[in-house]
Amino acid sequence: MICAASSDTSLKFRDFRTSDILGMLDESSPYIKEEMNIVSLRKKWINILYKAATGSSRVRTLLTPVGAGLFFLLIAFFIVVSLQLDNFLGFPKLLPASLNVIVSVPILAIGLFLMLWSVLHFIKVKGTPVPFNPPPKLVTTGPYAYARNPMLTGVFTLLFGLGVLFRSISLVFIFTPLFVLLNVLELRAVEEPELGKRLGKEYVEYKKRVPMFIPRLRVKAEK
Repeated sequence: MICAASSDTSLKFRDFRTSDILGMLDESSPYIKEEMNIVSLRKKWINILYKAATGSSRVRTLLTPVGAGLFFLLIAFFIVVSLQLDNFLGFPKLLPASLNVIVSVPILAIGLFLMLWSVLHFIKVKGTPVPFNPPPKLVTTGPYAYARNPMLTGVFTLLFGLGVLFRSISLVFIFTPLFVLLNVLELRAVEEPELGKRLGKEYVEYKKRVPMFIPRLRVKAEK
């Protein structure tokens, strides 16, 4: 009797698991609906960005300060939250007061240099780093010959340098990596598909050739 009951329970469990898996594959199931909603939302954001980037000059000019403002507000939010978290959790200071400035200044200088260098190459072709108002063509000169997003590399470096300057463990080890991760996810989900849609094969080849943030140490000689 025990064996029979065990067998029946096993069969019911198998049936349940099979029906559960089939339910997940059913288009009317909440699992598939949620996935479809995410894909649909992603496509909507890509289309919105594409329409803005290919829209009138007036609209792009109006959206530029909005996009830049939101981006830098996000950076400020990360800095403030990280400093508050340090105080709340009672984290020790990252470096002695005598060293934080000495260590952070070169890091901040590199970050600012990369940001300004990147912006200048966008301005040369009458564009901005803001995705709503990009250059009319693919920029592959200057820092963009070595990384696809050198301005973001500069921003990450700057944020890390500010963490060192403020001696913030949270900013250096938690919020800077989190900021990098969020940008990687957003680039892969929205900006890069939009660039491929707008610039076509030229961007696809550029993406294959040039890394996202950090230049390759070894460059293969062209045959």
